[in-house]
Amino acid sequence: MRVPRVYTTQNIQTGQELALEAGPSHHLIKVLRMSEGRELLVFNGNGKEYSAVIHSATKKVATITINKETDIARQSPLDIELAIGLSKGDRFEWVLQKATELGVTRITPLLTERTEIKLSSERLEKKITSWENIIIGACEQSQRNILPALSPPMHLSDFLSHSQAQLKFILHHRSEAGLSDIKKPDSVALIIGPEGGLSETEIDLALKHSCSPLTLGPRVMRTETAPIAALSVFQYLWGDLADFT
Repeated sequence: MRVPRVYTTQNIQTGQELALEAGPSHHLIKVLRMSEGRELLVFNGNGKEYSAVIHSATKKVATITINKETDIARQSPLDIELAIGLSKGDRFEWVLQKATELGVTRITPLLTERTEIKLSSERLEKKITSWENIIIGACEQSQRNILPALSPPMHLSDFLSHSQAQLKFILHHRSEAGLSDIKKPDSVALIIGPEGGLSETEIDLALKHSCSPLTLGPRVMRTETAPIAALSVFQYLWGDLADFT
């Protein structure tokens, strides 16, 4: 039986008893129907993983005992920033989940000329909370011990001014530029537009900020497909799988 992994925002020390928050408690008790004595793994984003056992389980709170600390490096050796235009429906949420599984370091939602989503301050706050929960769930599933950073939504010009990536790419299906003969970088940034793509003005702006155009082949990919394809290629060439190529 697979040992479940849960995330907590609390400090963790071996030997302590820890009452988990409402979310992970509900998941363990109500969803997985776990009870006293069951084993689990817990992490809090510090890069370590802790084996634990349920000490007690009431209707609402799971209290666990921390048994062992393990320092497991599961981060990609490649620092990857993903800046992607906000999309309708659940497309953006799907990208958050899959990009987290693929080892992205930072994710920035982009507000672009063709972004059709309008968010009030209250709705944005709820969205960010939901996005953070999606990232946590993806880390629990993929066994990541460090959560990728989630930036607040920003305009493309602001992202270009702040990004410190060694290489910056803008996905541009009308380009013929690929990734051949590029020396292995320490960090990359990938910029992708929303459903309607980036405007010519935005593409020109990115190119002026030292971004390189990038195409992933002759077919036009959807906004939720393109980042997954590109991140997989980055990890193959320069990240997780670079030593196996």
